[in-house]
Amino acid sequence: MSNGRKILVVDDDEATCDLLQMMLKRQDYEAVTETSARAALNRIANEEFTAVLTDLDMAELGGIELCQRIAGVRADIPVIVVTGMGSLENAIAAMRAGAFDFVTKPVDPSLLSISVNRASQHRELREEVRRLKESASNLKVEGVIGNSPAMERVFDLVARVAEGDASVLISGETGTGKEVVAKAIHQASGRKGAFVAVNCAAMPPHLLESELFGHARGAFTDAKSQRTGLFALADGGTLFLDEIGEMPLEMQPKLLRALQERTIRPVGANTEVPFDARVITATNRDLESEVYEKRFREDLYYRINVVKIALPPLRERGMDVVHLAAHFLQNFAAKSNKGALTLSEGAAEKLLAYNWPGNVRQLENCMERAVALARFNQISVDDLPENVRGYTADRFVVAVDEMAEVVSMDELERRYIHRVLALVEGNKSRAAQLLGFDRRTMYRKLERYQSRQQLPREHEAPKRAPEA
Repeated sequence: MSNGRKILVVDDDEATCDLLQMMLKRQDYEAVTETSARAALNRIANEEFTAVLTDLDMAELGGIELCQRIAGVRADIPVIVVTGMGSLENAIAAMRAGAFDFVTKPVDPSLLSISVNRASQHRELREEVRRLKESASNLKVEGVIGNSPAMERVFDLVARVAEGDASVLISGETGTGKEVVAKAIHQASGRKGAFVAVNCAAMPPHLLESELFGHARGAFTDAKSQRTGLFALADGGTLFLDEIGEMPLEMQPKLLRALQERTIRPVGANTEVPFDARVITATNRDLESEVYEKRFREDLYYRINVVKIALPPLRERGMDVVHLAAHFLQNFAAKSNKGALTLSEGAAEKLLAYNWPGNVRQLENCMERAVALARFNQISVDDLPENVRGYTADRFVVAVDEMAEVVSMDELERRYIHRVLALVEGNKSRAAQLLGFDRRTMYRKLERYQSRQQLPREHEAPKRAPEA
């Protein structure tokens, strides 16, 4: 068996069975064949299959009736009808009988692959939805939900760094759950002090210094009393500095000194105060690019980046989308006194297809909206926002129909780099990785386009607010 991907091919013509079996093996599926529909039904009753491919016109038992029989005993197995009698009437009859898809002979291997892959994903999705009805959450570390390989790596790093004191840098797009992971590290650390969080982008430099280090009475005009800073409040616990990439340059050496010396000096005070707080930072920026462009201190970058945990965007987490959606549904349904709510298969498919530019935060917002609009005990496609319901994947296409549209390879490369940068929201290291460049090559190309005024400095994608 190839990775559990097992297809049953049913056709009373042995040559057709052999041809389809060969096509499926090339797609890394295990294919077994039956020339009898009744024998196929016996196998379905005793074996697990990802999908069934059946001919429509068979002497003993037709494909339509076979679809009906399978739908009656194993509705979880998608059936793809393969026939030489390609017509709208036959397609409608097959779908009404419970078929998942319809493919005509002669079979195009690429179209067969698409159909079988869709059927496989559909089967997997149904299994996930069924399991989620039994258990809506799947926690590997406190507060963090996911089963994807990318999140398994995150869980492993969290477990390994939790009990130490090493500085941790959590990177990821906006809305990926960086603060949730920081809290998970704190909760697993055994530290008895508080978890204290501050957004470095939320206040100007002079206020940020006072917020972090505290100030003495009379240190400035409005300092009418002494103030304890967040470093001191987090003593014995964890200080989480969110959006560290937004910290003003003039504040960065002061933070660096505090981290190196493990002491702070409140604004206007003459004495150093020691602290014992673990510092975890987070950013949605590419800090290596920020260092290269002199917007972030290199020595501070290495001080905070002892261990780096990169959170994947939601669009790269596969079935985690469904797990998270079920978790949010459970929470919002409880708050709204709507009882138990589940996802329909159609709604789950739409959630999986969407690209989630706002990541987990946007999905949470989407589920809150769905609960507010739900009329039944199951979330349907109609309960989802229009941008999720009507989403189609974007594609970069090179098409030339007229001589006037012909451009040089250099210009084509510039446009493609621009497009990739927009897709990764300006993260140059990520764009370089996707394009197969090293980072220095990427910077050289960007500088060359900038000098020729081909690629403006504002090539970074604009920040997009999470969509409702």
